Amino acid sequence: MSVASFLIVFFFINYVRKTLNTANKNVWLDQQLVYLRHFSIALLVGQMILRDSVLIRMAWPLVLFGMVLAVFKLDFFRPVRSVSISLIPFTAVSFLSTFIQLINQDFYEQFDDYLNAARFFAFVWVFALWLNNRKQEKALENERLRREQQEQLSKVTEAQKNELEVLVAERTAELRLQKEELEKALDHLKATQNQLIHAEKMASLGELTAGIAHEIQNPLNFVNNFSEVSVELVEELREESQKETLDTELVSELLSDIEQNLQKIQHHGKRADSIVKGMLQHSRTSSGQKEAIDLNALADEYLRLAYHGLRAKDKTFNAKLVTDFDASLGKINVLPQDLGRVLLNMFTNAFYAVSERKRQQPQGYEPTVSIQTQRTRKQIEIRIRDNGTGMPEHVKQKIFQPFFTTKPSGQGTGLGLSLSYDIITKAHGGTLEVISEPDAFTEFIIRLPA
Repeated sequence: MSVASFLIVFFFINYVRKTLNTANKNVWLDQQLVYLRHFSIALLVGQMILRDSVLIRMAWPLVLFGMVLAVFKLDFFRPVRSVSISLIPFTAVSFLSTFIQLINQDFYEQFDDYLNAARFFAFVWVFALWLNNRKQEKALENERLRREQQEQLSKVTEAQKNELEVLVAERTAELRLQKEELEKALDHLKATQNQLIHAEKMASLGELTAGIAHEIQNPLNFVNNFSEVSVELVEELREESQKETLDTELVSELLSDIEQNLQKIQHHGKRADSIVKGMLQHSRTSSGQKEAIDLNALADEYLRLAYHGLRAKDKTFNAKLVTDFDASLGKINVLPQDLGRVLLNMFTNAFYAVSERKRQQPQGYEPTVSIQTQRTRKQIEIRIRDNGTGMPEHVKQKIFQPFFTTKPSGQGTGLGLSLSYDIITKAHGGTLEVISEPDAFTEFIIRLPA
């Protein structure tokens, strides 16, 4: 019994000191608990030396009773009262067993087995309640930590939400300003178009008409498409900002898309402005000064631009882009703006051809548009190929004629390839030819002086 009593006293003292942090909150009481622990050790040693000492046998129940009484008398011990309740059965059994042994040894020996069993179960009960209480304390601590984490997360989320609302407001203001500027540019373009259309009626059908119809249409299409996409992204971003839990990855992606769209809108707005300035120059025999440019970069830029321009109108459209650029090409002297028009027109036609074939043949067909550049001894060669609808022979013979188009009414002016042919042959002194087979492929070959 003395060993069991010692273990209970020893562990209960340590539990109280740790739980109540008596070393910092109540130094005097902590010293008394330390003295009591030393006293329990001394009792255990005395019990081992003086096995029949009545005083030591009575001391254990008194120590246990004193601890329980102190816990329920002092408010400082309130947090450990639930655990101290587990000591009561063991204290009562120990006191009763010792008292019976002192007053009637024969009766004690007769019921010794029952008393020992009662002490054993009371001992197990003590540690069972302690373990259960410790489990509950851990659960409460975990719940407290979880709540603190939730509160911290709520604060962070609220801060991010406020920051996002400010950012959305700023982006919305920028987009609104950009829209106003684009509307002004559009009005200016419409006014210029009307003037040029009037001039075209008084002139021969030639390069001026091609410049008006073709050059104004493409930048405006890009501006309108990217503006519509940007408005949808802003609405999606506004909906995300109103959620309690923000998806920061989605928000970052949306903001990045909006920024890219604004850059593209700005780029095509400037492009439209440059078209207005270049329209009169387009009718002249000289298109401007040639510049040394990276042809591979220019071709790749317009390939992606045409592809994403079509995808902005039809999100279901997809195509395989294949590039085979000659790394040794270096920089070549061309008219970048005019050559860009040619490339953009041909890429747009190629994507239209593959989309038409995909519509006619939805299964087992992969739309593919490719571009290849290479340097020969005297020439720079650009090959633009698609696996679209192709062209029969009678169409190939008319493909470079003004106003000839195979597209439905309202989808083509018939001036794009005519203008492209003039830019390559007249402005650059090169050649432009086409190879095609119906329902197989179409390939345009541009050759420029090296």
